[in-house]
Amino acid sequence: MIEVVIDDRCGGCGDCVDVCPSDVLARGPGGKAVIARQADCQTCYLCELYCPEDALFVWPQTDSVADVTAQQALATGDVGGFRRDSGWDEHAATHTNQHWRMGAIFERARLMAIDAAKTARTEDGRTK
Repeated sequence: MIEVVIDDRCGGCGDCVDVCPSDVLARGPGGKAVIARQADCQTCYLCELYCPEDALFVWPQTDSVADVTAQQALATGDVGGFRRDSGWDEHAATHTNQHWRMGAIFERARLMAIDAAKTARTEDGRTK
């Protein structure tokens, strides 16, 4: 779950806000990211992946808030680790980026969600 936006690192680009599939993040003062709906976080790490400033910290725990502070996040040494280990941006030369493979998985999930919505409407007595 998203735990913290490290304010002094956030440059306000908004990439994390744009990529979040659950609209967990929003633009706050100065365009900087703020956590708006933490409970909606899917722990997909897309915000961390797209943050060029390594200003976000996602904790792998998905069912409750861990209350990690910026100082605690930085102390883990894991801030920016997902981008690095994924071979994103400046890490492309040293780590292999395989995220291109996720496109088919996301498309399959999208189609399953559409089918589920159609089924729910049919079961409610509404037409497709």
